[in-house]
Amino acid sequence: MPKRIAIFGGSFNPPGLHHRAIAQRLATEFDEVRVLPCGPRPDKAVTNSVPPVYRAALTDLTFGDLPGVHVDLSDLELDRFSRNHELQSRLSGEGELWHVVGADLVAGGAAGASAIQRTWEKGGQLWHEARFAVLTRPGFRLDPADLPPQARVFELAETGSSTFIREQLGQGADVSALLTPRAHAYLQRYGLYRAPNPGAWARASLAGLPFHVHADPQNSRAADWRTRLPADRPLAEADFVSVLGGDGTMLRAIREHWRERRPFFGVNAGHLGFLMNAPEQVFGHAFPPADVILRQLPMLYLEAEGRDGRVHTAYGFNDAWLERSTSQSAWLEVRVNGIPRLPKLISDGALVATAAGSTAYARSMGASPLLADTPAWLLVGSNVMEPAHWRSALLSTDSTVEIRSLDPVRRPVEAFVDGLSLGEVVSLRARISRAAAAEVAFCASHDMAEKIAAIQFHPSQG
Repeated sequence: MPKRIAIFGGSFNPPGLHHRAIAQRLATEFDEVRVLPCGPRPDKAVTNSVPPVYRAALTDLTFGDLPGVHVDLSDLELDRFSRNHELQSRLSGEGELWHVVGADLVAGGAAGASAIQRTWEKGGQLWHEARFAVLTRPGFRLDPADLPPQARVFELAETGSSTFIREQLGQGADVSALLTPRAHAYLQRYGLYRAPNPGAWARASLAGLPFHVHADPQNSRAADWRTRLPADRPLAEADFVSVLGGDGTMLRAIREHWRERRPFFGVNAGHLGFLMNAPEQVFGHAFPPADVILRQLPMLYLEAEGRDGRVHTAYGFNDAWLERSTSQSAWLEVRVNGIPRLPKLISDGALVATAAGSTAYARSMGASPLLADTPAWLLVGSNVMEPAHWRSALLSTDSTVEIRSLDPVRRPVEAFVDGLSLGEVVSLRARISRAAAAEVAFCASHDMAEKIAAIQFHPSQG
């Protein structure tokens, strides 16, 4: 039997407990429920009332722990609104698809006057060929004659709407009963739907919260510290992740767990530890700490094209780069938003870095580090020979960079993301992700901004 997949699309702006209840109900009848928050909709300007990265996090926080439910962030990442006929074509190879719709969208179907038939692209074709899971709410009278040829009806007891939640938030009302606890805490933390521009950082307390330890198994200091901390919890029961090790350990923790949408609090058992907290700030004090600054830091969305033409996508937190894989220097073309800014860059390679990652490899290449909340990212050259005197460039957060090898046969290049090899490639496209971000916690007395200041004003203490 083919896998039966319920496609549950919507704005989820924000997702509430009523949405979660629908997903739970569908999960009892289908092999998988695919929750798909949409990109910008031409008919609903309010869809982008908050940046998509926040809507992505709220959707993960609402549905991510439900068995049989998978959150698909592709529309948010690609900044698009996939119509139902596009989803039908794109996902049909994965199994038997069922489009989840409200009963109001099929009303009038017997006369060919339903919203699906009248207003959807290729709605008439979908009506006859696709399968529909039709949701009815209390008080709505559904005429069975209006149903599409292939339909199942699911009666719901729950009511609610994202519009009502937004209205309540705008009035300063308490909406904790309408959201999951973690989604509500996140929404409150960054002031979503209350202010025109959500915050990127917040002051908070981790005191008394359960945590999960992610430690570097090869680091003896990290192993010793683990024994000095209170007992940790399984990840599913934790409110944050305590990372013990160096920046590399933090990068691994983020790579493995960012979709959990739990803050990361690091304790430095490595060398520089720009993403970590100093051990003297942690040990000898109450743990978890009572006064921290939480920073939501953006990640990179990357597309690496291999010599066979296949494109591999990946996320990075710090940086991504191309470097020569032979003794020959790399010949690279660098385009920004499609414009060839460096038609021929002769160098050992080129790197892009987020503001958070600007303290790492980019800094060793000579770039100035950025404050964590700087609305920009970096493009940096490695041992540049031509153009003479070019070293780096500051990029706006809506920029897309493509670095392409001009001679992949005689001058091959290898791609890396946060130090992890993607193998030989012919090009690397990068931009700031619209869906991926990680919350990193710093002791308020020595936040990341203080670390950057120490680098710039006290180099010997960096």
